[in-house]
Amino acid sequence: MKEIIDRLIEKNRKWVKYGQVATYIPELSKQDPNLLGISICDIKGNKFNAGDWNATFTLQSIAKVPSFICALQDNTLEVLSGKISVAPTADGFNSIENLETKNEKKPLNPMINSGAIAAISMVRGKTLEEKFQRIFQMIKKMAGNENLKVNEAVYKSEKETGDRNRSLAYYMKSTGIIDINVEDLLDVYFRLCSIAVNCQDVAGVAGVLAGDGKSPLDGSVLFDAQTAKIAKAVMATCGMYDGSGEFAVEVGLPGKSGVGGGIMAAVPKRMGIGVLGPALDRKGNSLAGWKLLQELSEELNLSIF
Repeated sequence: MKEIIDRLIEKNRKWVKYGQVATYIPELSKQDPNLLGISICDIKGNKFNAGDWNATFTLQSIAKVPSFICALQDNTLEVLSGKISVAPTADGFNSIENLETKNEKKPLNPMINSGAIAAISMVRGKTLEEKFQRIFQMIKKMAGNENLKVNEAVYKSEKETGDRNRSLAYYMKSTGIIDINVEDLLDVYFRLCSIAVNCQDVAGVAGVLAGDGKSPLDGSVLFDAQTAKIAKAVMATCGMYDGSGEFAVEVGLPGKSGVGGGIMAAVPKRMGIGVLGPALDRKGNSLAGWKLLQELSEELNLSIF
């Protein structure tokens, strides 16, 4: 495995020059576009790393998956479905039009910004700080890293420039999807997006999904298999924004990307994968990371389809 991923990293480094780092969050524009790394954590806890796997980046939208998992644990699917759908979108991850003109004012799915904000509001906790800590602890346990921290510079940058997310959240407040303080809720969302990780942390999170809720690192059961099944299904159909269909065809795995350059992919019953490539395509997905996963999937016959 190590030889394979070393080779594929070097083969796919050429793609970094065709993407661009995210600039709409100023702090993310400081990332090195030439980074490319990968980590694999199989369901037995074996780890394999290659390239710039130890470089630090922020979770960004990858945090939407643990947030959704916590919301699923704390609500029945019927209750959750009353406020968030699980329908794919052909529009961008921060689309306002989706909320206003489609789907009876509900976010289309929990993998876009509006859906993730709504999901956080439904996580158990008397205060928003308790909701944050519930999700943050889930991320730490899934990653197998109790030392994870919020990148304060990225968090402040997101909070200062997050007016699009404020628009989405206040619109949902006006339609009854959200019934708690918007600014405090967004503060939780921005902090979760700003959690600093490396590829191995992300592979650990994906490994729990691959193992149906059981940690490959310490054997603890973090959530039930049905929750894992639902999360992977939504990742497979919605996790790569409006590029989800192409990702299903080319990679064939439940995946979730973030504009920090990370991609998380779960191979059911086999392994979790974390990839970093900050240079993004036009839809906000890591360009070189996508190509790397495509070749890895083809070489190891990983596609679930």
